[in-house]
Amino acid sequence: MQYVRLGQSGLKISRLCLGTMNMGSKEWKPWIFDEKESEPIIRHALDNGVNFIDLADFYSAGAGEEVVCNVLRRIGRRDEMVITTKVGYAMSDDINAQGHSRKHIFDAIDASLTRMGMDYVDIYMLHYFDTETPVEETMGALNDIVLAGKARYIGISTMTTGQLAKILMVCDKNGWQRPINMQLQLNCAYREEEREMIPFCMDQGIGVSVFSPLARGILTNDLQSNRNQTDFFTAEMYNDQASKDISYSVAKVADARGVLPAQIAQAWVLNKPEISSMLVGADTKEQFDSALAAVETKLTEEEIYELERNYTPCDLINDYTAGKRIPRTARPAKGDFA
Repeated sequence: MQYVRLGQSGLKISRLCLGTMNMGSKEWKPWIFDEKESEPIIRHALDNGVNFIDLADFYSAGAGEEVVCNVLRRIGRRDEMVITTKVGYAMSDDINAQGHSRKHIFDAIDASLTRMGMDYVDIYMLHYFDTETPVEETMGALNDIVLAGKARYIGISTMTTGQLAKILMVCDKNGWQRPINMQLQLNCAYREEEREMIPFCMDQGIGVSVFSPLARGILTNDLQSNRNQTDFFTAEMYNDQASKDISYSVAKVADARGVLPAQIAQAWVLNKPEISSMLVGADTKEQFDSALAAVETKLTEEEIYELERNYTPCDLINDYTAGKRIPRTARPAKGDFA
């Protein structure tokens, strides 16, 4: 396993982060693993050097935090793990049980720690940017949570570069804790964050963690998986010809190397030095092993061209642009892949 410093903090994390959206309760989604099914995957990740674990209160409506941390307390050492959880999406029908108000953030951190059976979380993250709550209220509440010892650091996820700039401006103005981690979506089929967000994070010393490196599974070329047939987000985000053509290119490169497409798609992410860590939401030990192999996989210039030639700009993927993807036209193949 490779380890890196997260942004300009002193925190060191594994380049692979265990994603846990697929762990919790089947009552939430049919493809979710229960505690018994989750334990072998969690154990395999820890045994292979992973110290970074990603959670969210929203996953399985809280059951995800409970299930994963039940396992971690049995098989891991808390002081050797870097655990993050997120706040923001609705946890009930209560009008105040969502968003990033001071009330909800304070209620949510206590509820998360209770479910996790832990005294603190290493990184407490905003799941998105709440446009209905003043940034000063949100960041002041997060700063107080750090001062109270309930979180060691602050993180953010899935927002525009301008929204992140607003957060940093408020933190600097008031002397509050700055976020050390930006969690964003990046893969061969979705690269919009490379235009502004990632360069801005590099400039500001914020570490970048990538989720959905397999584009919710389409880059494995398994479009008939249980998740792809039941998760409407997959169709919303990647139901265009360009995404399908990119998945075919991933398969071509993988076939030429004699490896699985997932390894190539993940290697494309991990070959980028500006990426601190990549989330791996594995359903099996074998799927996790492909990510381990990707850490050491170096792609050639010709392979990278083939993986990237079909990409054209599209709308950002966030809470405000669902269903607004634009048509995309690919460049022609060349070289050995023509």
